[in-house]
Amino acid sequence: MLLASGLHAGYGAIPVLHDVSLRIGAGESVGILGHNGMGKTTLLRTLIGALPATSGTVHLGGIDITRYAPHARAKLGMAYVPQGREIFPTLSAMDNLRMGLVKTGERSLDAIDAILEHFPRLKPLLDRPGGSLSGGEQQLLALGRALAGKPTLLLLDEPTEGIQPSIIEEIAETLVSLRERMKLTIVLVEQNLEFIAAASQRVLVIKRGRIGEEIPREHLGDFEIMSQYTGVHA
Repeated sequence: MLLASGLHAGYGAIPVLHDVSLRIGAGESVGILGHNGMGKTTLLRTLIGALPATSGTVHLGGIDITRYAPHARAKLGMAYVPQGREIFPTLSAMDNLRMGLVKTGERSLDAIDAILEHFPRLKPLLDRPGGSLSGGEQQLLALGRALAGKPTLLLLDEPTEGIQPSIIEEIAETLVSLRERMKLTIVLVEQNLEFIAAASQRVLVIKRGRIGEEIPREHLGDFEIMSQYTGVHA
């Protein structure tokens, strides 16, 4: 599904990613774990095309998309939920979801109804402005909006940031369900060890702009071992 080889990227004269390579199979959920400033967000922004790679390649479904703009990557099936969610605060929750249909050109609300089956918590909130929702509700709304475009690959940046524990658990369960029922491929950047273990099939560690260890699957539930890999604590 996604193949990145030898990626280098940064901001102006400041390099951030250094020869990053990763391979992610269709229907797989992969977590990327690391401290702040290690290159996690830069990697996602490079994969989605918001930040150009200075060298290296990105392939999606066998297509070289290294020089594709973000909207062209979206049309091929990539969706990105950035850190901070970036919902439209003055639009209703329903209109935020409708914005997710722009990529497909679909106008029927059947697609929205299908999305809401995965996010029942949003159903009574559809008429409320997006900015009036709680942080967790906004995250669910951002996820729903991304899925309205019917992506095959979903990139998530710190989805648990500033969210109450009950919704964190709900988001993890929803991501597992989406992967299993929709065969959705997920790349998840996160620092919450419990969440990333629950939502991912395997976890890669990024340090100083380089992909280092892969945490064995059998260790994902052992937060003491995971913290030894990363220095991050549950």
